[in-house]
Amino acid sequence: MRLLHIMASHALGGAETYAVDMMLALHRAGIDQCVVTPAEAPRTAELAAAGVRLAPEPLAVHLRFRQRAAVARLIRAEQPDLIHCWMRRAASLLPPGRPAPAVGWFGGYYDPARFSRCDWLIGVTPGIIAHMVEKGVAAERAVYVPTFPSIVPAPPIDRAVLETPAAARVVLALSRLHPKKGLDTLLEAMAALGAGYHLWLAGEGELRGALEAQARRLGLGARAHFLGWRTDRAALLGAADVCVLPSRYEPFGTVILEAWAARVPLVAAASAGPAATVADGETGLLVPIDDAAALAAALRRAAEDPALRGRLVASGHAAYLRDYTQESVTAQMLAAYRRILAATRPGRA
Repeated sequence: MRLLHIMASHALGGAETYAVDMMLALHRAGIDQCVVTPAEAPRTAELAAAGVRLAPEPLAVHLRFRQRAAVARLIRAEQPDLIHCWMRRAASLLPPGRPAPAVGWFGGYYDPARFSRCDWLIGVTPGIIAHMVEKGVAAERAVYVPTFPSIVPAPPIDRAVLETPAAARVVLALSRLHPKKGLDTLLEAMAALGAGYHLWLAGEGELRGALEAQARRLGLGARAHFLGWRTDRAALLGAADVCVLPSRYEPFGTVILEAWAARVPLVAAASAGPAATVADGETGLLVPIDDAAALAAALRRAAEDPALRGRLVASGHAAYLRDYTQESVTAQMLAAYRRILAATRPGRA
């Protein structure tokens, strides 16, 4: 099997992180791949160091029609069996009349019309698959493949490094600082929890200044730690008492899997992804969106009730091992590729 990936984003969000992790997993599985990606994109050097072939040239030109022409030339040179487009902009670069089928990846409830150049679509939750079909995508061309967490096991970070008392209860949020993430509600919940609780907020984004100002208004002081973008998520999880996902809008939420894999109790707002993935009271605690009081109460329960903590950790980790390990998800992605090839190019799967 020979793959051509197109990932046109310069960002380093959850989707981009997972895309690179999947490419690296496929590389370890022996799959021949070429990746169209900006030369300056985060983690490009990591792909190159692993031995994955990179093709930044199509994205080095500035007009979309020229980028599409460059992708067409690359397809002729590479002769891939399958083209995988990671997100909408990548799908827009597909040239007409290409010899290989193309698959578009859905990490959210996107408009399938933006992926009209793709022959097949992969969605990360059953709910996203149902959304595709409701929007007119043929059911047999919509394939469910979940994600896997991207953390690498590591010793817990020393709390003193983050100016956090050893006896404090630490609530960890791994999140972009974006309005849809509900972090303003989380700050209100932290104010209600009182002095024994500290918040580690690992992420960057447009709301940093506003959230820092809100933390000051709420009197959180040194209990609210804005850590910026971090690459040591496993170490942070290892030192946290609770992982929280307070999003107003969350199509899935890989943070769920990271908490389960790291054996940390999870509390989440009941947006689409968590509501469909988390069994309330078993693999995590779900609370209404934008309800600071309910969020504070759930965080306190998850931090202070030993029996509940044990159940959440054990059930969450079992769910991770059953459905979301890197090995399992990579095998599911390969099975999806083979299914597509068998349907479109018999004998090439």
